[in-house]
Amino acid sequence: MTHLELTHIHKSFTNFVAVEDFNLTVKQGEFVSFLGPSGCGKTTTLRMVAGFEIPTSGKITINGKDLTYVPPNQRNVGMGFQSYALFPKT
Repeated sequence: MTHLELTHIHKSFTNFVAVEDFNLTVKQGEFVSFLGPSGCGKTTTLRMVAGFEIPTSGKITINGKDLTYVPPNQRNVGMGFQSYALFPKT
């Protein structure tokens, strides 16, 4: 059974394409890692799954439910940021 599915996800910022036609299917219990160079869209993709960014086009489903436009607080999805500090040192 598919747990998470990203279908033709695309995200643009003004004149910059961050993610282009990305597809992913994750089954229940699978462990997935995103690897790639800086600027290739890893964080943007995770932010879209968590609901912190809205895709320019495409669809995000979890357990068959379309969550593409559902706010982050209603998704039941967690995200661990690279920098764990809530308040960075100044």
